[in-house]
Amino acid sequence: MTIQRPLLTAALIATFGIGVPAFAVDSHQHAAGEPTKLMLDHGKQWASDEPLRRNMSEIRAALAAKATAIHKGTLTPEDYKALATLVEAHVANIVSECKLEPAADENLHLIVAELSAGADAMQGKSKATPAAGVVQMVGAVNQYGRYFKHPGWKPMD
Repeated sequence: MTIQRPLLTAALIATFGIGVPAFAVDSHQHAAGEPTKLMLDHGKQWASDEPLRRNMSEIRAALAAKATAIHKGTLTPEDYKALATLVEAHVANIVSECKLEPAADENLHLIVAELSAGADAMQGKSKATPAAGVVQMVGAVNQYGRYFKHPGWKPMD
């Protein structure tokens, strides 16, 4: 799955109900052949920047805070929607503050797409269940930790 700049912008507007600032879209320059699966940078993790690390840490913390209720099946539909909205806001921050090199950015878009799809499921915007959306988000968060340098990052269960 590749995400072209106009498609990503449209998806963010549709998903988040907000526009991506023009400077954020203009600063995203993508190679013609974006990856369709996550790849390492010649066997190493991709560099990350402070806004990416901060927002991914917030996403991880938000998911971790609700983990017990998710596992027990006691998270309400409203709680799922609120969690998804919070994750979407952090994804929007990641996209608007992106300053990664193009190849790292292209890999990050695959993680962003998974987070966004998980949020859609959690909000009832797809055929997947809210619980499946959380699983998708946790998978994306763990993929981030495998493919991007983030000192102290811990995978989620």
